Amino acid sequence: MYTIKDVAQKAGLSQATVSRVINNHPYVSEEKKQAVQKAMEELGYVPNSSAQRLRNIKTKKIAVLISRIVNPFFSQLVDAMEQKAARHGYQLILCNTRISPDKELEYFQLLQSKQVDGIILAAAENKWEAIAPYTKYGTVIYCNEYDPDATVTRVRLDQIEGGYIGTKHLLDKGHWKIGYCQGNDSSVSVNRRKGYLKAITEAGIEPNPAWMFKDVFTVENGREIFRHIVTMDDPPTAFFTGSDEVAAGMIKEAQLNGWCVPDDLAVVGFDNQPIATLMDPQFTTINQFTSDIGEKAMEVMLEIIEGKRENKAEDVLLPLELIERQST
Repeated sequence: MYTIKDVAQKAGLSQATVSRVINNHPYVSEEKKQAVQKAMEELGYVPNSSAQRLRNIKTKKIAVLISRIVNPFFSQLVDAMEQKAARHGYQLILCNTRISPDKELEYFQLLQSKQVDGIILAAAENKWEAIAPYTKYGTVIYCNEYDPDATVTRVRLDQIEGGYIGTKHLLDKGHWKIGYCQGNDSSVSVNRRKGYLKAITEAGIEPNPAWMFKDVFTVENGREIFRHIVTMDDPPTAFFTGSDEVAAGMIKEAQLNGWCVPDDLAVVGFDNQPIATLMDPQFTTINQFTSDIGEKAMEVMLEIIEGKRENKAEDVLLPLELIERQST
């Protein structure tokens, strides 16, 4: 978080001069005023008194940042948030970052310019150190994604446990060659991978890097992974995909190639999206109770905005469960 000293260094002036500009002192040249204003804008610095005034303005609007608007998980999550917000007289602004750290920070300008009262991070592309300075402008909380260094509330699930129970289910079904698909290096993906590794190492299995895939998000990605494993000399017999979209693509491509699910390849998804029951076979997945996550996150946000709850470094953990279907 920047200080008046940083502004002075950026402008090439003394702290006393910067202070006079901020306090509208009459005996400051226009050139120095412009230099200070430019430095403040580039640093995103707002004087404490101005920041306090901005924080006291209520817009009755809350922004939620997601990474992929086409992901059905986010559709269900945001719908639950919007319904909760509307019941309390608030509007929801949906911000699609497209997994871009720069675009994510652009959306934080909504908070800095007081166009919203708070931001819910349902996806997180930047480290906490980049986000922390914006907390002086309004409320910021995490939902689903999180940064362990964050000093704000995190509404989430135990994703390590989710990865563990999904992989353990395949082990219990007799599979020893289990592949894994993860998205990027988000907290959700990394922790599901930790759960996967925990389960297979507990079973005495050495992790095989050839069976672990990264940057896998979509139905088409699932198809691509299957087309890759059929070329392998020793392919996995089961997959914990970490995503219902990926699971659906993998199952469909396996069927098109004459493979039988689950006899030739068992598949576990994640999210319990509607597609899990629309596929034939219906597939096993981890139920995150997505609507409950969205509703709880909005409840926490509103309580903080309305002064009924302190925004501190704490985890609000919600349950998840394995739903066994025909794909395993």
